[in-house]
Amino acid sequence: MEASESKFIHAVPNFSEGRRTEVIEAIVGELRDIEGVKLIDYYPDPDFNRTVVEVIGKPETLKEALINMAGKASELINLQEQRGSHPRIGAQDTIPIFPLANISLEECIAIAEEIGEEIFKRYQVPIYFSGENARNEERKSLDFIRKGQFEGLKEVAHLPERAPDVGPAALHDTAGATIVSSAMTGLVAVNVVLGTSDLNIAKSIARAVRGPSGGFSTIRSIGLYFEQRGQVAVSMNMFDTNKTPIYRVFQLIEAEANRYGVQIVGTQIIGTLPQEALVSCAEHFLKLENFNRDQIIENHLVGL
Repeated sequence: MEASESKFIHAVPNFSEGRRTEVIEAIVGELRDIEGVKLIDYYPDPDFNRTVVEVIGKPETLKEALINMAGKASELINLQEQRGSHPRIGAQDTIPIFPLANISLEECIAIAEEIGEEIFKRYQVPIYFSGENARNEERKSLDFIRKGQFEGLKEVAHLPERAPDVGPAALHDTAGATIVSSAMTGLVAVNVVLGTSDLNIAKSIARAVRGPSGGFSTIRSIGLYFEQRGQVAVSMNMFDTNKTPIYRVFQLIEAEANRYGVQIVGTQIIGTLPQEALVSCAEHFLKLENFNRDQIIENHLVGL
């Protein structure tokens, strides 16, 4: 197979540590210097006490690296001691994967299944499947799976409706459980920061934005408090920025914030996103007329 026809997947694993540099580096180190795997970047957040990692690679090679990463996270993170403002049920909390090039969603679904099975086999960390791998409609929602977080879920994991999909009806004592998923489009993580410290305002706006409570069907959101900034944010996972553009959600958040006399003070993009997601914002807010993507000079570099 020619290099241009090689298959590639995109993964955005999240683990529950954003403060201890040595632990973060050890876990991320499982993705470094591997032929066929490119670590794009990683984003520790001390308030969330969580790190988001962005990596691409060839399926078999990246699959093995992600499994090793989950093992290192389960070794070094103890959820009985870990605290942060972001919901979590596992040391290696999530492993979402997406097709990137020359690979189908069906293949990614199969790879996600293999990742989950192997993590439990090697490390005895139970697995919940979400996204396209979800066993039922409820488990497509991370909010449903993570309800109660590690502390609450371990008390009800014996119940059929809350039990893991792989492993016993219980959580690992210190590593919890891992959520493995696949989807057609890569998620875009966006925090819209508000000029207030009132977490109730952020939570109220997040309810208006997220799909399950009447907002956008392609968005999951929560209200979070940034201790270092003394401000709150509406933190979103956007699963389809074509169907639900960033500017549309931004305007809803702005309108809802105005009801409370609160301003938006900034927007954070966590990790990468499709170029089109930002171009559509420029078209909307600048009211661009007859804009052609060929007007973006970097687009002419392809094929040189």
